[in-house]
Amino acid sequence: MTEHQKCQPDNIYINDFGLINALGDNLEDISQHLFAGSQQGFVERHDILPDDKVFVAEVASQLPDIDAYPAHFHSRNNQLALQAYQQIAATVASLKQKYSEHRLGVILGTSTSGIAQGEWAMAAKQQSGQFPEEYDYRVQEMSNLAEFISLVAGLSGVSMTISTACSSSAKTFITASELIRAGVIDAAIVGGVDSLCAMTVNGFSALESTSSGICKPSSINRDGINIGEGAALAVISGDKSDLRLFAGGESSDAHHMSAPHPEGRGAIDAMQQALNKAELSHHQIDYINLHGTATPKNDSMEAIAVAELFPQQPFVSSSKGSIGHTLGAAGATEIGFCCLILRHQKLAPHVSDNMLDPELPLLNWVESCSDNKSEIRYCLSNSFAFGGNNVSLIVGREYE
Repeated sequence: MTEHQKCQPDNIYINDFGLINALGDNLEDISQHLFAGSQQGFVERHDILPDDKVFVAEVASQLPDIDAYPAHFHSRNNQLALQAYQQIAATVASLKQKYSEHRLGVILGTSTSGIAQGEWAMAAKQQSGQFPEEYDYRVQEMSNLAEFISLVAGLSGVSMTISTACSSSAKTFITASELIRAGVIDAAIVGGVDSLCAMTVNGFSALESTSSGICKPSSINRDGINIGEGAALAVISGDKSDLRLFAGGESSDAHHMSAPHPEGRGAIDAMQQALNKAELSHHQIDYINLHGTATPKNDSMEAIAVAELFPQQPFVSSSKGSIGHTLGAAGATEIGFCCLILRHQKLAPHVSDNMLDPELPLLNWVESCSDNKSEIRYCLSNSFAFGGNNVSLIVGREYE
């Protein structure tokens, strides 16, 4: 038995995290805009769908230059990733010094990778008959993201990218935790990144799932999602921190290729697993960050599932009305929001049109960040994907 195997941690902690999305490119700005219920990042685009306009949630910040890295890493996706990584770089360096570069894993999620660069290259080929010299197909491979962050961080250990649509980055927390507990690695960079591209927007439009305006989660007027972009990276390990990753639950109900189980059976299974593994009861959860996409079927099934499993009605809200649906980055982004909620002891308001669907089960919606009058200790975050792939994560404050 190796020394590393003798020291497998009982608990997993979030040692650091970095975010960039439509609300900003640093934790301070994102916190301010999140708690204010800002929708500043939504813009109307006329150049993505062939015959229609569409609202998306864009990152407006100037992104880091990546020209110094090999050409097959040159993508907006990796620029977003680098911006988030720079926020956690000092913590990564410290853990690398403690454990060595091969004992830190990189487990990330994405659904787009560098597809936008592939779209640009294809458009150029249609004009000139050949792909641009600077285009490298590897930029749009799913593995590209984890390979890039491994290179940037100077790590040589486990490196993998998970791509399960909208649950991708939520799953990275569970996979990395299992690897740490198994003694394969000592710490990991987890999270996800997705950048805007025509393929995803047109795909959801073809499914009649995009909103005609800015999305309205849980509203009687809801008519679909807005695609967003962003990056959310975190460092997890057995080293104690003020934020603990208590548990994660996963299910795959496979009810339908693109529609959730109408009664939320898979969602209930994932949430109950997370509660069981965390050794928490339903009444201990203070806040739930809903998947809350603003599609009729998702919002209905999730409200049914939450109402059934949490009769005490913890506070709930969806982040999609603030940042859109960031797809492969959504799970990690919303865990980042839960970490901000725990540290600031403020709730993230439910941003919609204040016209809740009366057909939905009654939930305890957050109207403003000052709603809560008691301590927030445990947060649960849901991520649901195509094929009935469901993930629920529980994070909380750690006390002596």
